[in-house]
Amino acid sequence: MSGRSRTRVVIVGGGFGGLWAIRELAKAEIDITLIDRNNYHTFYPLLYQVAAAELEPEDIAFPLRTIIRKMPNVRFVMTDINSIDFDNRFVKSDDITVPYDYLILATGSVTQYFGVEGAAEYSFQLKSLDQAIELRNHILSCFERASMETDEEYRQQLLTFTIVGGGPTGVEFAGALAELINGPLRKDYPGLDLSCARVMLIEAANSILIGFPRQQREYALRRLRSMGVVVMLQTMVSHMNDQTVHFKEKGVLPSETVLWTAGVTAAVSPNWGLLTGRSGRVNVLPTLQLETYHNVYVVGDMANIDDGRPLLPMIAPVAMQEGVHAARNILLRLNEQRPVPFTYKDMGAMVTIGKNAAIARLGDRNFTGFIAWILWLVVHLAKLIGFRNRIIVLLNWALDYLFSDRAVRIILPFKKIIYRKSPEQ
Repeated sequence: MSGRSRTRVVIVGGGFGGLWAIRELAKAEIDITLIDRNNYHTFYPLLYQVAAAELEPEDIAFPLRTIIRKMPNVRFVMTDINSIDFDNRFVKSDDITVPYDYLILATGSVTQYFGVEGAAEYSFQLKSLDQAIELRNHILSCFERASMETDEEYRQQLLTFTIVGGGPTGVEFAGALAELINGPLRKDYPGLDLSCARVMLIEAANSILIGFPRQQREYALRRLRSMGVVVMLQTMVSHMNDQTVHFKEKGVLPSETVLWTAGVTAAVSPNWGLLTGRSGRVNVLPTLQLETYHNVYVVGDMANIDDGRPLLPMIAPVAMQEGVHAARNILLRLNEQRPVPFTYKDMGAMVTIGKNAAIARLGDRNFTGFIAWILWLVVHLAKLIGFRNRIIVLLNWALDYLFSDRAVRIILPFKKIIYRKSPEQ
């Protein structure tokens, strides 16, 4: 690394926003420090497939140090930022202090529970690899326990899987879980009556996949129901515990597995002292700068462009475009030019609903069914970082497609299965 005479740019977060900013800045004569609590980048669009035993965690993760290996002016620091001194320009963790001239904040988002009692304590999340592995282990453990359970009511409780939130993550996981149950797990447990197994998708609105055209929403709903997924619309969760989900005016559902995908909020530490707005996002200028500190940029799920325009979706394309734009604005400022406002170019959106079925919106064109599913496969493979990861994911998809089997049905790390009653000999 060169001396302190060069401009120092610190990027907090190794997700899509942070990495795309680095790609734009790496060729400039500046020193860049990337900070993240993990030493790998996670391809979040496929995270649900780890939880559904379709992919290994390593298939969708890529080492950050490998990504920056050929960028001599970029260094990586694995730590968790506790505080930011905007006046003196440094970020601080428990162990180290990193100074900066320009700062890009790209820490993403966390789950939002909307004040629902018990949701944070008793529901699963799907925002990290650790959480995906935990959910996969729990689902497989439920089947192990159910295989030895003699009480029919409790066995159904064990095999009732509730997904709260009918957005893309909830829909994709519901479809993947239904295929896992009706395919590989049905073969694994021939003595277990899986007619009592249920995948429940709970949505507070009158439709799933709000934001997609009506025809596509209706197609997705029909597809899920044809797969055996029970979709409950206009249903709100009032509270929950470790064994039941309570709905407002719609009774109680016995279920020991609840995945909460109903909302997210920006991952902003209160210690940073940043002014937040809608969805907990940080208010920024149209140029993605903080109003009081123009050398600080906020991108991705964290950013709320405070000019009255609608909130941008918390998706990877927004983070990538904002990361690139923030980097270009920094380069403009280094050349003594004015930064320019950010404009999002909507390239579309897509959701898969099990094998051979998906919906896709690309520009002004809408696709459903097999064609949309092929588009989904191609786009996600192309965006996945790492040639090895692409090959392994493609191979896993091919094996699953041809043989309806998934090789990742393992409970790891070890977790002792607690049976309610001792199995009969």
